[in-house]
Amino acid sequence: MLEIFRMTSNNEEILFLDDWRFIMPQLVVGFTTKKGGYSKREFTSLNLGLHVDDDADDVRLNRQRLAEILEFPLEKWVCSEQIHDNRIEKVTKNDSSKGVLRYDTAIAGTDGLYTKEANMLLALCFADCVPLYFFAPKHKLVGLAHAGWKGSVKNIAGEMVHLWVEKEKVRHADIYAAIGPSIDKCCYIVDDRVIDLVKNVAGDSVHHLYQETSKGQYTLDLKELNRQLLLQAGIPEQNIIVSEYCTSCADELFFSYRRDRGKTGRMMSFIGRKEEG
Repeated sequence: MLEIFRMTSNNEEILFLDDWRFIMPQLVVGFTTKKGGYSKREFTSLNLGLHVDDDADDVRLNRQRLAEILEFPLEKWVCSEQIHDNRIEKVTKNDSSKGVLRYDTAIAGTDGLYTKEANMLLALCFADCVPLYFFAPKHKLVGLAHAGWKGSVKNIAGEMVHLWVEKEKVRHADIYAAIGPSIDKCCYIVDDRVIDLVKNVAGDSVHHLYQETSKGQYTLDLKELNRQLLLQAGIPEQNIIVSEYCTSCADELFFSYRRDRGKTGRMMSFIGRKEEG
């Protein structure tokens, strides 16, 4: 399968989601690598997380570097305080620059963002959890969600779809979803407590999502869990695309919380729509 997130020939910092950019050229959407930044030590080098004990000035330089590559100024970004829950916030230009230069100014307690407005870049941080991207071109809606196992079993994927259908009056068939680079089943081990929660949310589709490796220990396919939840929420299968990247395996490209035992940086998922013309 052809990887949906691709690096361009002139930079190593970003993987772009080209499939959606073909649908709407003014869309800016992708996922960063750990390369090409200013951070040091375990955060080498493009750490974009302000909350991981890295030097804040280095992180701000990294964010400025990304802003320049994307031609999307920092004052038009919006970030949230991610707490592994399923709260989603609709944002407007009044939220611009929240959480961008200081973590304590981020939108509090929120793991999903969406907007209808142009010239806003939604940005969330990751280091193994599943980035979920949403796009409804007919309605000029874009969205992002952060789905670790906690957000996944709380069905943040389905919550975004529900909000768009109920509040924004979007048809299911008009919503596109992408599942970005994250830890894969090859590297992700969980216990009975997590599997019980997966069973509760996934229903009949649960059995192929995990495999017992030893007593009370299981591999878990978080990407496939979220794909199934998107399908259950009513997104057509042909509208869902999934990255092949495992953030734990691809150590030359990505930070990984599990692989690096907690002392590591963060990649960033981003999506925004520039003004037409």
